[in-house]
Amino acid sequence: MMRVLSIASECAPLVKTGGLADVVGALPAALAGQGVQMRTLLPGYPAVLSALKDATPAADFEDLFGGPARLLSGRAAGLDLLAIDAPHLFAREGNPYLGPDGNDWPDNPERFAALSWVGAQIAARGAAGWRPQIVHGHDWQAGFVTEYLRRMDARDVRSVLTIHNIAFTGPADPVRLHALRLDPARFHSEGFEFWGGISALKAGLMGADRLTTVSPTYASELMTPEFGMGLDGVIRHRRDALTGILNGIDEVVWNPATDPAIVPFTTASGKAANKAALRAEMGLPDSDGPLCVIVSRMTHQKGLDLVLQALPALLDGGGQLAVLGSGSPELQTAFRNAAQDPRVAVRIGYDEAFSHRLIAGGDAILVPSRFEPCGLTQLYGLRYGTVPLVALTGGLADTVINASPAALARGVATGIQFWPVTADTLRLSLTRLCALYKDGETWSRLQANAMVQPVGWDQSAKAYAALYAELTTTE
Repeated sequence: MMRVLSIASECAPLVKTGGLADVVGALPAALAGQGVQMRTLLPGYPAVLSALKDATPAADFEDLFGGPARLLSGRAAGLDLLAIDAPHLFAREGNPYLGPDGNDWPDNPERFAALSWVGAQIAARGAAGWRPQIVHGHDWQAGFVTEYLRRMDARDVRSVLTIHNIAFTGPADPVRLHALRLDPARFHSEGFEFWGGISALKAGLMGADRLTTVSPTYASELMTPEFGMGLDGVIRHRRDALTGILNGIDEVVWNPATDPAIVPFTTASGKAANKAALRAEMGLPDSDGPLCVIVSRMTHQKGLDLVLQALPALLDGGGQLAVLGSGSPELQTAFRNAAQDPRVAVRIGYDEAFSHRLIAGGDAILVPSRFEPCGLTQLYGLRYGTVPLVALTGGLADTVINASPAALARGVATGIQFWPVTADTLRLSLTRLCALYKDGETWSRLQANAMVQPVGWDQSAKAYAALYAELTTTE
């Protein structure tokens, strides 16, 4: 068995703010069938420690970035976990990154440097009688692992960094060099210096043996100024180390035939009961038009402001909209105002079970992101026969087959794509969606195609396993 340590700041179902957690939670089981033994290192948030039953101590740290800590080993939610019990860093309820004021915790650089430090210690020295051959870090929170491995002279351990969202770079002021246990000699363009500051993500991008990101199209986009967020030059420099591997979804958790949150169904015709239940739950009237749904963070990236601008096109076509999400106060207010129309229903916040009911009951799911590394909600939509309407970017481009005349003629379309990402093109696409919905035969074919589209981890797990195998056989 190949031994891999996955290092991440969140992991479903224990702690989740977005798709990163779903991926980190799904990878171990997906890779087990490929001969990979994966353990996951997480910060010891209250939710993680409370779920980690019968944990055993694996290491002690007298001073882990400001206080004593210990490493615990155990199992939770079917995962083999290593958790950092460091109350001074992680004993904080709520969002793992944000304080009660909605701003980043001021010590986030130290908090996640500690995650990287402990990951490097495990890789260099082992823990609980186990030592990985590969460390697989996720996003900036694991970016310093390679810097610390260099400091510990653990040259026999190989490294992978996955970019889930390059918009978050893990910045810190250079005055924190010593506090972050970084080598000042590495503060340059070939190390972790980024526009005069420290960047944890830049450290990982420059130091990891291999880089992956979560879709082939996003891998290409990252090399452009439009999508590279100032790191496009770094990505171009490391293009030979970069691979785009699509995310998958957990097909057990997201299975319309067995989902306990909904009325189970195996064909699109079985969605009717869920649609009726969703309308009743959200107070929406009956309608002959499509019921569109959104499950999303409310941010500029997700393009939800464009939905508000284009909404009349959906409503004029007989459609309805049901929304679940939270984020920008301005967008939350704007959607609440939109819900004054009886054809629009909005729930601010997040509820996992309700997200299942929303996707099961919707006719179409809207994902108009300005950029989207992979996206998972369109995959959930495909699985549940909820036709995705998506922007032509990142993983949305890679997972949805546009209902072009050619694709419709061949009977292979699974959704609708639009480009450029503007309110005008979204209006046109919503009008087109309403027209396709009224063509019952075409719409049924779209739904049927969507439900048989591969959305699981099989192919992606094979790609990760091949990457690991290459690393462990290459000097």
